[in-house]
Amino acid sequence: MTKWNIALGQTIQAVLSVTLLLISTTLCFIPILFIGVIKLIPNKKLQTLCTKAVDKIATLWIMVNNSYLNATKTTQWEIEGLDNLKRKDWYLVIANHQSWLDIVVLQRAFNRKIPVLKFFIKDQLKWVPLLGFSWWAMGCPFMKRYSAAYIKKNPHKKGKDLLATQKACATFKNLPVSIMNFVEGSRFSQLKKNRQQSPYNNLLKPKAGGMAYVLNTMGQQINSILDVTIIYPNKHRTLWDFLCHRIDKIKVIVRTVPIPTQFLKGNYFEDNKLQQDFRNWLNNYWQQKDKLIESHS
Repeated sequence: MTKWNIALGQTIQAVLSVTLLLISTTLCFIPILFIGVIKLIPNKKLQTLCTKAVDKIATLWIMVNNSYLNATKTTQWEIEGLDNLKRKDWYLVIANHQSWLDIVVLQRAFNRKIPVLKFFIKDQLKWVPLLGFSWWAMGCPFMKRYSAAYIKKNPHKKGKDLLATQKACATFKNLPVSIMNFVEGSRFSQLKKNRQQSPYNNLLKPKAGGMAYVLNTMGQQINSILDVTIIYPNKHRTLWDFLCHRIDKIKVIVRTVPIPTQFLKGNYFEDNKLQQDFRNWLNNYWQQKDKLIESHS
């Protein structure tokens, strides 16, 4: 079989997968649409019930997608560290970020093992058809990230990017939740790594603000941090590569990280020493994560 025939076959497989994904997403969106409209009613008990219902639909949607992937994909999965997780606990989940495929990986690893993941989502993604409204109905916070240069020119915007986190944390206290945060704030690339002069070989610099705020606000409620390291052993790591069967193996390492008690006290945004201590702790942990990726690559 020629390379052209192989590439054509892979493309057909990917197009079929995308078509089935769109069908399952549309079918699940129909009830979410009606539930989301009801959720607009300003009644906390009713809104909590709506969130529960949307979470159940999201769980079903992920199950359907995972079943299809298990039946049709040839990728070898190696997932470790899922023992002793509970669906009725609160978690802060952090992970390295390389492509949209990371979301598929996380959903496959955690579905029905912990509460449905609530992602920190870039504000502009709320306009994605179907998914944007679904993310809102699930209670996912939409984040407007401002660069240091932008804040310097517009100091009145300082802290605005965390307002969504504050509002979301208020609702997260009502139901068990898994708060998902890609700490790097962006997908890894060599260009981004060089631009920000990242000291890590496989990671961008971690952003402490959103993670620290969640711990500072909900630390007493969150049972632990789940640190997820996603490793793609070969150069193929995009969602399209995955749908085209170009990824032979995906390794996922989940580590349960105890929350340092000093970060559960005080006010992170007013205590400079607490801020520095948290950044040092996170940077040291990120260094360990970088070495872990190196050892499995």
